[in-house]
Amino acid sequence: MAKILLVEDEDDISDLITAWLAKDHHVVEVASSGEAALDLLRVYPFDVLILDWMLPGISGVEVCRDFRTRGGTTPILMLTAKSHVNEKERGLDAGADDYLTKPFELKELSARIRALLRRPVSFSGTVLKVGSIVLDTSTHQVTKDGEELQLLPKEFALLAFFMRHPNQVFSAEALLDRVWSSDSEASPETIRTYIKRLRKKIDDKDKPSMVGTVHGVGYKLVAAEEQE
Repeated sequence: MAKILLVEDEDDISDLITAWLAKDHHVVEVASSGEAALDLLRVYPFDVLILDWMLPGISGVEVCRDFRTRGGTTPILMLTAKSHVNEKERGLDAGADDYLTKPFELKELSARIRALLRRPVSFSGTVLKVGSIVLDTSTHQVTKDGEELQLLPKEFALLAFFMRHPNQVFSAEALLDRVWSSDSEASPETIRTYIKRLRKKIDDKDKPSMVGTVHGVGYKLVAAEEQE
């Protein structure tokens, strides 16, 4: 599961992509112009940016270049009807990580996103593993010591995010930005509630919680070696 910013000005295409990615349990924000995309990128963090080349006003290439110039590191997948090598070179030089030429298969879009989300240490294919917990993003299945855990969708999304960033501390506000959509009415109290639910499902009795609290700062998923 990832939080994705889709920048596409054609409603039929953005609706199709959003519905498809929702099946993969991604949270998708949509911007219909380059200006709107840059506004969102200045405020909210995203795991992947899907960027159409042809946009009204500021082009996708300009958005990409501006974002990279300001230090943005989010992986960028460019959607384009342009197939010439020199056009692709322009986009890559501006900071894009990958390309899809329209029209494209939605399954290929999913595969490209999975590739961009891979992390060398904690992510291999569609499987995340921390300690005895294994989470498969493709089947939406979580197991601990080989036994399946029953998680609600947001519990799954929260755990997947933590597993992609083990031992990193995130405030409740940061978790809201990364896991919930920006128009959600969720609050820091919502985060506390989900953390409690998650702990009940993944923790061992008489052992420290895998989701540690850093008082006054936030929460982190504690890797097995740090629990010992």
